[in-house]
Amino acid sequence: MNRMNVICLGVRDMARAVRFYRDGLDFLTEETADAPEVIFFSTPGTKLELYPRDLLALDISQEAPPPLAEGFAGITLAYNAQTKEEVRQVIELARKAGARIVKEPQDAFWGGYHGYFADLDGYYWEVVWGPNFEFDAQGMLIM
Repeated sequence: MNRMNVICLGVRDMARAVRFYRDGLDFLTEETADAPEVIFFSTPGTKLELYPRDLLALDISQEAPPPLAEGFAGITLAYNAQTKEEVRQVIELARKAGARIVKEPQDAFWGGYHGYFADLDGYYWEVVWGPNFEFDAQGMLIM
């Protein structure tokens, strides 16, 4: 089971989340509706899905849906940049889209360069460059 195909984020407001990801951050999708029931983004590798948060909890269990928590859930998403400048550009794109910048771009203790933003539902994204990062032809990090 060494594969992850989709990351699904439960969102409070589909229209707002679609504006943030599709219109603000330029994530690619064939979906044209402003508030679809579900939306998938055509990212290289693992795909990103947005689905209403309350419905996602009910999909997990109708009888005992997991509680909807606030705050940090112990998980981050990452955008691996090919340059330090790209880190700064992506953080600025997120800022313009309405993200809360949690950590301005800066040197990391391990020799890289990174910043963090939180999307409109509080999901944390690290935008990061590393001196030893290598990318394939599709722009995916080689590990």
